[in-house]
Amino acid sequence: MTEKFSTAMYMDRGAEQLVEILNHYISAIVEKVLIFGGDILKFAGDALLALWKVERRQLKNIITVVIKCSLEIHGLFETQESEEGLDVRVKIGLAAGHITMLVFGDETRNYFLVIGQAVDDVRLAQNIAQMNDVILSPNCWQLCDRSMIEIERIPDQRAVKVNFLKPPPSFNFDEFFTKCMAFMDYYPSSDHKNLLRLACILESDPELELSLQKYVMESILKQIDDKKLRGYLSELRPVTIMFVNLMFKDQDKAEVIGSAIQDACAHINSVLRVFRGQINKVFMFDKGCSFLCVFGFPGEKAPDEVTHALESAVDIFDFCSHIHKIHTVSIGVASGIVFCGIVGHSVRHEYTVIGQKVNIAARMMMYYPGIVTCDSVTYNGSNLPAYFFKELPKKVMKGVADSGPVYQCLGLNEKVMFGMAYLICNRNEGYPLLGRDKEIKYFMCTMKEFLVSNCSRILMYEGLSGYGKSQLLVEIEYLAQGENHRYLAEGSCGIPFYCEELLKNLDHHRVLVFQTIESEEKTNVTWNNLFKNFAKPTEDLKIFTLGLEEGNEEVCNLASGVRLKNLSLPASLKEISLVQLDSMSLSHQMLVRCAAIVGLTFTTELLFEILPCWNMKMMINALATLVESNVFDCFRNGRELRIALKQNTASFEVNYRSLSLQPPSERMVHGKQEELRELESEVIECHIIRFCSPMMQKTAYELWLKDQKKAMHLKCARFLEENAHRCDHCRSGDFVPFHHFAVDIRLNTLDLDTIRKMAKSHGFQTEEEITFSRTETSKRSEIFSENLSSEEIREKILSFFDIIISKMRTSENDIIPLESCQCEEILEIVIMPLAHHFLALGENNKALYYFLELASAYLILGDSYMAYIYLNEGERLLKILKKEKSWSKTFEWTTFFTLKGQIHVEKNRHFHFVNQNQQAQESSPPGKKRLAQLYQQTTCFSLLWRIYSLNYFFHYKYYCHLAALMQVNTALETQDDFQIIKAYLDYSLYHHLAGYQGVWFKYEVMTMEHIFNLPLKREGIEIMTYVADTLGYIKLLMGHLDLAIDLGSRAHKMWSLLRNPNKHYLVLCWLCKSLFLKNRYKQLIQVLGWLWDLSVAEEHIFSKAFFYFVCLDIMLYSGFVYRSFEECLEFIHQNEDNRILKFQSGILLGLYSCIAIWYARLQKWDNFHIFSNRAKSLVSRRTPAALYFIGLSRYLEGQVLYLQKQIEEQSENAQDSGVDLLKNLENLVAQNTTGPVFYPRLYHLMAYVCILMGDGQNCSLFLNTALQLCETQGNVLEKCWLNMSKEWWYSGSELTEDQWLQTLLSLPPWEKVVSGKVNMKDIQKNKFLMRVNILDNPF
Repeated sequence: MTEKFSTAMYMDRGAEQLVEILNHYISAIVEKVLIFGGDILKFAGDALLALWKVERRQLKNIITVVIKCSLEIHGLFETQESEEGLDVRVKIGLAAGHITMLVFGDETRNYFLVIGQAVDDVRLAQNIAQMNDVILSPNCWQLCDRSMIEIERIPDQRAVKVNFLKPPPSFNFDEFFTKCMAFMDYYPSSDHKNLLRLACILESDPELELSLQKYVMESILKQIDDKKLRGYLSELRPVTIMFVNLMFKDQDKAEVIGSAIQDACAHINSVLRVFRGQINKVFMFDKGCSFLCVFGFPGEKAPDEVTHALESAVDIFDFCSHIHKIHTVSIGVASGIVFCGIVGHSVRHEYTVIGQKVNIAARMMMYYPGIVTCDSVTYNGSNLPAYFFKELPKKVMKGVADSGPVYQCLGLNEKVMFGMAYLICNRNEGYPLLGRDKEIKYFMCTMKEFLVSNCSRILMYEGLSGYGKSQLLVEIEYLAQGENHRYLAEGSCGIPFYCEELLKNLDHHRVLVFQTIESEEKTNVTWNNLFKNFAKPTEDLKIFTLGLEEGNEEVCNLASGVRLKNLSLPASLKEISLVQLDSMSLSHQMLVRCAAIVGLTFTTELLFEILPCWNMKMMINALATLVESNVFDCFRNGRELRIALKQNTASFEVNYRSLSLQPPSERMVHGKQEELRELESEVIECHIIRFCSPMMQKTAYELWLKDQKKAMHLKCARFLEENAHRCDHCRSGDFVPFHHFAVDIRLNTLDLDTIRKMAKSHGFQTEEEITFSRTETSKRSEIFSENLSSEEIREKILSFFDIIISKMRTSENDIIPLESCQCEEILEIVIMPLAHHFLALGENNKALYYFLELASAYLILGDSYMAYIYLNEGERLLKILKKEKSWSKTFEWTTFFTLKGQIHVEKNRHFHFVNQNQQAQESSPPGKKRLAQLYQQTTCFSLLWRIYSLNYFFHYKYYCHLAALMQVNTALETQDDFQIIKAYLDYSLYHHLAGYQGVWFKYEVMTMEHIFNLPLKREGIEIMTYVADTLGYIKLLMGHLDLAIDLGSRAHKMWSLLRNPNKHYLVLCWLCKSLFLKNRYKQLIQVLGWLWDLSVAEEHIFSKAFFYFVCLDIMLYSGFVYRSFEECLEFIHQNEDNRILKFQSGILLGLYSCIAIWYARLQKWDNFHIFSNRAKSLVSRRTPAALYFIGLSRYLEGQVLYLQKQIEEQSENAQDSGVDLLKNLENLVAQNTTGPVFYPRLYHLMAYVCILMGDGQNCSLFLNTALQLCETQGNVLEKCWLNMSKEWWYSGSELTEDQWLQTLLSLPPWEKVVSGKVNMKDIQKNKFLMRVNILDNPF
């Protein structure tokens, strides 16, 4: 059974399942033995030795009782079959006679053995027995009542097999049994029939207790005494097993072998004690006496356990071989994960080890007598030279399918240094590493290449043990710090040895797949590879190939279906964590183990909830000690945690709280208690705790047994579920609107009042009040009469927002939230853990619910990468659950596709989504579930019309209009103010882009009339702010720049007052663009300052990227410098792999294109191609977003400049390139989703292409069109540039090549501009003039 489960189960969990089965069957046997008056002397794996202690005259009758007990035990197993399909049967041997008990040990530990003829006979009888047999030894057959027993003779044996009992007709077994038990002093009489043994009612005897405690391991006694650990003694852990077998020259004489066993035991104990090993049990096999020794029991883990076990084995072998009464010493050593814990019945059990490695060690001991043997895991883990070992021929061993290579340990003849001192070596600033110039040069060149071109590299140093690899890595780490460059992953905690072991483990499990790298052109962009980061070598930089042939670059991926978090840690790293864990007190170990269930990050409230029998004071004290020991970090809130993680993503040991504590030298002055009290006060303030090392969390988690983990996960889920909603700032509710109404997944039951309260948090009244009729929406008063001019309407709208801002600043009502949004913290400490708890519980439906909540939440927070990650988790679960047909499952599918569409435009999937939506509508239930569906439909239609707008064909334009109209109708059906207003504004934008002025104006007026009637409460204020924000964005797209600035400025004030940074930064971004086009530089720089402050305060990478995007635009088009080009370039190098920026690919497209334009203007074409190619890879991610089109227009501008170079060099394909480029520019203008604000720049570029290709007529047409648009929009920036280009192109003067270089050298910094040292008119002349006088007739 051990072999079966060990090979079938993940991470050696077979031992755990085996123990469950063993305990089930052994418990049944133990109960029978105890009921029939016997008791248990010894457990030995799947066998046990039972004893009936009787007087000689009662022996005949007791044998009858024992046979009756044996037959009933067989009867139990005839009717049972385990869930795993195992046919479990029992064979029983019985013997009668005298036995001798040997007690041996030392002053701290005692052990006992029973020996004698009766023990030898029962062992022989059991060996003769087949399944379902009861065999009587010869002596037992002689002493029994033969008239009561039907037997069967066994050929060539004196022992007999029992067939059945044959009592006379008048025989009453109950009366017979009662008489027999009357002679047994320990068996309870009728007065105590509810007791198994009279010992249960004995008074406490301290002397007897102390005597008995010597038979129990000290570490187990401590755990039993610690009430906080009650019920948690068993666990799965990596240990090293050592079996020692002693064969004696004269086996039968107790007085002879007794002294030999005592001498051997005393020495074994003394050797093990040095290395924290323990004798678990001593028993007699068929031949000799065996000691089961274990290194690494809970609380006893020591560094270099495997090496110390081999060292102990050799020492014990040498000593015992010289005891003259001992004939042969055999030792087997094996290492791996085993079950350490309780085996047996609740009233008769032992603490022992069970698992495949226990079997292997025992079998090696028996099959390779007279030597010290070990398995391959022990051999590899010892770090000893190979010449200390000799590989032995393989043997077929009972119960072991494949032991792997077996080695003989020849002895440890050299003094070998062990330990981990080399892992913590530090580099002294004044003492650089000498003699490694070549290796350091490789690193410095590779790092320089990365910093210049951000080309990822892996540099590997290979060498034998002791060659100084760790010292070299310490030097590299020191040098890298000077460049503010981190290079090691969090999983390795920044330690080179850990990183190496993790990689070895991945390779061992065949997780890593090396493939030839694909070129950019051959890689098809799909959902699964959309944001994969390939390590792409650059062509222009020289690298050290170190044996790799050119063109053979490879990329490393994970094997299909692999989930890294499910892989167990390598044994070497698990040992390091276990050593640290076992060095803690028992209560601290328990706290760490419970925390590991909760996750890498957890709250003190949840930890307290699941800790057994703890009070808050105890927990705070323990946490303070563990924070001081760098096991945990503590944080006041989620923001502090996120900042700490971002500051050092490779490994962070202590956050600023721990760092702020006094250094050890100064701490010596203060008392330990005072220091601990200070730390306790710190922990009390902090409610978020995080493991410093993910390895510790993983190791502690894997110690738990399956049932224990399930119970803990369930506790956590029940506790967290009550807080699994949006924060109070966001009015609670689900991240997917009405999600919990559509999908019932709650563990905790809800009463009606709770449901109504939650519905109210959604702005929902009662189910009875719901009617889904468009005609019943409340009529809006006519705020805007038909006589008002557009200017009067504009002033009325702006005045309205001014009044709202004034009320927000002065009102005492509940309008302004007291604190900012806490949703991100809720995601990290509630929703995310809930999803993983339900995964661990196997509750896929509930896990799916929370993964979709996570994806929706991260989209709301602007982190599309995390949304993508959790959506993939959701998709995996949906595929598992695909056979389940229900309305709620259909709703989850529709939610999945809606969220997927918000991340990535994928048309086919959205058509599938519409089908899902239609299926749901056919059988949609009434009430709240219908609301949930309507919310999903409005989001879907909003996405669909944008997707359809990307296509030029007429029927797609028709679908686009239909989707926008259906969004309005569906929103009206929800009767939700926000959904209705959002649909109105979307419909207005659609008609804006389509050019239908009357319709878009009507819906904007309807929007304003709607918000004029909203109550001045927080939700109403947020809707009003959303309207100001969205209208400002629409006006920017349509080129109404003055109105866009007025609305954007007001939206900025409102979002600022509402403390919503995720909305606030977007307003500032678009406000920057409006001010930039209007040449309002003072206001622009002020808004840029706000954007920078917000990005720093919120650690917001997107707003910081947009800040540098605008800074590049200022240098390229406005004629002054706000932040230097070098600073902008450095930001791109450091952050282009940022997950958020890669998902918001429009911003990276813009940044790359701006850098490419910069180099193109300077005629640095090599650098141009680097960044232009990076931009080109992002162009294919076509999204209906303004930022994408801004980036695309910059990219095309770079291509236009490159066309000028092609024409100048008379390239063969220059004309084709020009035609294609002109077509792309025209197509971009023709798209509805582009927005007129981009048209002047696009027409400007089209005019330039035309004049380059000799088409003066179209050039003039495009120039004049662009100028007219600039005049209409008030686009001062483009108008100025257009006039300069027009004047330049049609003049006869020549342009020198270094004109732009001279302009760059004279670009003034903003400080000079604002101080008045530079004339504003002069700044406007600092424009790049595109060269046209290349050839008289280029084509």
